[in-house]
Amino acid sequence: MKTDERGHLTADTHPHEGTPRPPHRRDLVAAAIGVALVTAAALVGWAIQRADGSLQVNWPPLLGTWDPRLGPGTPAALAVAVLIVAYGPGLAARLPWRALLLTTWAAALAWTFSLALIDGWHTGVARRLTTKHEYLSVIDRFTDIGPTLRGFADHIVIGEPGNWPAHVAGHPPGATLTFVWLDRIGLGGGSWAGVWCIVIGGSAVAAVLVTLRALTDEPTARRAAPFLALAPAAVWMGTSADGYFAGVAAWSLALLALAATRTTRLPAAAAVGAGLLYGFTCYLSYGLTLMALPGLGVLALARTARPLPLVLVGASVVPVAFTLAGFNWWEAYQELVVRYYQGAGGVRPYAYWIWGNLAATTLAVGLATVAGLGRVLTLAPRAVRELRPRRAVRELRPPGEQGPGTPALRLAVLVLAALLAILAADLSGMSKAETERIWLPFMLWLIPTTALLPGRRRWWLAGQAVVALLVNHLVFTGW
Repeated sequence: MKTDERGHLTADTHPHEGTPRPPHRRDLVAAAIGVALVTAAALVGWAIQRADGSLQVNWPPLLGTWDPRLGPGTPAALAVAVLIVAYGPGLAARLPWRALLLTTWAAALAWTFSLALIDGWHTGVARRLTTKHEYLSVIDRFTDIGPTLRGFADHIVIGEPGNWPAHVAGHPPGATLTFVWLDRIGLGGGSWAGVWCIVIGGSAVAAVLVTLRALTDEPTARRAAPFLALAPAAVWMGTSADGYFAGVAAWSLALLALAATRTTRLPAAAAVGAGLLYGFTCYLSYGLTLMALPGLGVLALARTARPLPLVLVGASVVPVAFTLAGFNWWEAYQELVVRYYQGAGGVRPYAYWIWGNLAATTLAVGLATVAGLGRVLTLAPRAVRELRPRRAVRELRPPGEQGPGTPALRLAVLVLAALLAILAADLSGMSKAETERIWLPFMLWLIPTTALLPGRRRWWLAGQAVVALLVNHLVFTGW
């Protein structure tokens, strides 16, 4: 069995890789549970929606409309899927590291663009962020940014004069200001906004790989790469502003991982950069303050708090700037809670969405990720023990199993931190429906569980593609 200079298994000699046997039974059981969850959410959801319409979605558990169709992006999407399934694992094992990052990013962009173009450029890309609920509909109200920020919270609650449309009211002004600034530099309109979201969102896969390499090892990152490129989440990454948010949040964690593990020449700069991006993330979406939980997971895995002072310095820059400009984050959030319950959030039943959200997440991450999550949950007790000081760990490793400190356990810790963030968002009651896009910044960190899958991994990759293609061709998704 080959190893690299650091004693880690190389990607093409990872245990179980390329073995001729079919997927393990327990992985199939986990995937079957995912199918059952989605089926139950659909059947129960349709019954509730027909009875009283309280779900406020037309195709539960997703926000979308049944609309079988083919489009100009269909041949491209099929071609991209076939190419990644056929050649992705091999290329991920052989490419130089930097080439792998760029190739995975490019593949994710090709996959996302092709899925979006199933509805054509205008409907699938250019129009998405220009509807009456979206950010671009209020660009002309930001002619003078200072006064607009000072009065931003006054227009969140429905009933106030000139209240903001849903997505503008539902987010701090950093989201809308992004598109205002794009407009100011000559990149205005829905096409540029859509391209911006797809490109920045697509870069998140490279950020995840950088983080995995720093915290686990390179073979684990390489095994996850094809699954990140071909994720069903690309259906919602395509021109949803939440895809852009996911990219910013992912690079914040990547820089934190580099700073904490000191696997960069400039760990101090990486720590400040991580803080800056995290601070900006909190002004893109209120709920993304929960990215602090995966951030704590990163520090726990690196067993250091050394970067924390510089991270906090960086994280304070954006809040201070917005506060000095007259925007009060906490006041605006309190107004948002009122607005949320004035609209669909006040009608949608918590008892359904507390688990219906998880069904929507299942569709976004795919069954291969669910199978990987099954393995993570099996590793969870040992992964939690891994967080203890090293001298306290005295567990013997049975032959053939991965023990404390292995890449699998470190990956499990990172995934469990992301799951904790999702659980907190779910229990809050502020994420009832539409989580297939709202939770994109968290869900990206679940997909690397696919690195734990043994056997013929191309079958799992193909399954991921099938989920995305079916959803995108059968349901016209909205947000």
